[in-house]
This record gives sequence, structure tokens and C-alpha cells, in this order.
Amino acid sequence: MDLILWRHAEAEDGGATLPDHKRRLTARGEKQARQMARWLCAHLPRKRKVLVSPAERTQQTAHALDLPYEIVPALGIGASAKDVLRIANWPTHSGTIVIIGHQPTLGRVAALLLGGVEDNWPVKKGGVWWFSSRTRNDEHQTVLRAVLNPEFA
Repeated sequence: MDLILWRHAEAEDGGATLPDHKRRLTARGEKQARQMARWLCAHLPRKRKVLVSPAERTQQTAHALDLPYEIVPALGIGASAKDVLRIANWPTHSGTIVIIGHQPTLGRVAALLLGGVEDNWPVKKGGVWWFSSRTRNDEHQTVLRAVLNPEFA
């Protein structure tokens, strides 16, 4: 299984008049999403599923991929790392799951997968962390295949 965590690109600031889930991408965020989507489209396997938080900025980020995606309310702002792994069916799903979500959730998932303990690891806006699950000598292993930020895509 491959699990790709993609943090939404840069979004406008919230405030008293704008609910957090309604924040949209900035012009820079739209560029970041397009850059990362180009890289992902060149590397994603054919058997993939894209799951997205219901927040507008995550849907806009997903739209840059120009692939079908499913909005999953449980991936919204404040989702837990365990929610993400359960929804992705990690590590037993066959194929690739792309999760487009938020901080600090995605950083906590990355820490849990690599270090075995949730921690507040930073994931840059628009950044991708690509993990693979494999079994070697009857032992489950998590492999970090790529970490990429939009400026390098």
C-alpha cells in the first residue's frame, strides 16, 4: 500500500467573518497546488483513490489534480492521526490512497508512521509525504518514499 499525505496549499487568513472551513487558496496557494499536482500526476500509480477534507481549501488543492476525489467529513479540520489511518485502511488497502488534509493532523500521521508515536511534525503548505507499507522477514515496515514541497516539484 502507498499512502500519500498532501497538505492543502496556502490559504487566505481566517477571521471573525470567515469560518475556517470556508477559507480559499490564495493565488500563491493555487500555484503551489498546480506545481505539486503536476509532480503527483507524473508519479501516481493507476490504482489510486483521492480522499479530501470537506474544507474549501483542500477541495481546491484536489481540483488541481484533475482526478476524481471523494470528500470525507471525518478528514476535516481536527481529525486525528488514527482517523486518517483508519479511513485509508492503512496498511492493508491495496493500491494508493491520497489524503488531502490539514496540519497538525498530517504531521501527527507522519510521526506515528515513522516514529511510532504521534508528535507535531511540520508539513509545509502544499507539501507531500509519500509512505509505503511492506513486509520483510515477517515484519511490517513503513518506508518513506518521498517528501516534496511545491517549490521543488
